[in-house]
Amino acid sequence: MLLSFLALLALPACIFASKDNTHERFVKLAAENNGVIKLNTDLFNLLTTSKRNWSSSIQFTALDKRRRCSPCKEFDPSWAAVAKAWSTAPRSERNQHFFATLDFDDGQQIFQKLGLASAPVVYNYAPTDGPRKQAPGKVNPISYDFSQGFDAEPLAAQLSAITPIPIPYRAPINWALWGTGGTFGLVSVLALRFLAPIFRNRWTWAAITVITSLVMTSGFMFTRIRGMPMTAANGQWIAPGFQNQRPFVSFLPDADLGSPIAKLPRSAKNPDLSVDGRNPHLILGPCFVLQGQKQRLSI
Repeated sequence: MLLSFLALLALPACIFASKDNTHERFVKLAAENNGVIKLNTDLFNLLTTSKRNWSSSIQFTALDKRRRCSPCKEFDPSWAAVAKAWSTAPRSERNQHFFATLDFDDGQQIFQKLGLASAPVVYNYAPTDGPRKQAPGKVNPISYDFSQGFDAEPLAAQLSAITPIPIPYRAPINWALWGTGGTFGLVSVLALRFLAPIFRNRWTWAAITVITSLVMTSGFMFTRIRGMPMTAANGQWIAPGFQNQRPFVSFLPDADLGSPIAKLPRSAKNPDLSVDGRNPHLILGPCFVLQGQKQRLSI
């Protein structure tokens, strides 16, 4: 009778000792694998036991090449990076939350029990005891939302709402992006050194201005937008009607306008008012006449 009474008194102590041993086991397993506990069916049941004062985030995946799960392989590095970042958190908080992975080949019964038909899936289990225990009636795990993709940064941000403290994750330096930007900047500086005289030349901008004006006023853009054929089926290049125009018509005034305009640099420098050295204002006069002629041909 006395022995039975002593055994009954020792039962709570045994339960607490067993819980502590289980917790220390998970702490050791997490430390051995950069913060990720590799689960099987038995370890999963222990980690998600109904009496626990710790929380956990569990990745359900299928990494074996026979499963051909490309999303699993894409997401696993991000999971490992966030778990490794959590392993650098202070020990007092770090040991209150665990990151774990259960592969399909190591826990098919668990996949069937949870009704998982695809992977990867992340479930977050809150504590059932202690100050962080879940609210009464909320027994189901919280599923991770993959709407933001498989990147580590949104994963760490979302899981930080469950962990005791925010996950100290920092995205690694994107050396490829910095290298591309540096190369582009260097090439731009070198190119600018050789192209600077061209861009500083006023006649370069004059040519750009004239060409743009010709394209916009000759009807070329009008015919391109409407998809007009170059000529009619019978070879006629003047379209009937007031608001119709063939692309071929826009080339004729452009050629007539471009010929005298091309002489502007030479005529501007030549004070002699000869036939080829006319004052630019005298040369531009017929341009307006030719532009009106183009509009008349389009009618």
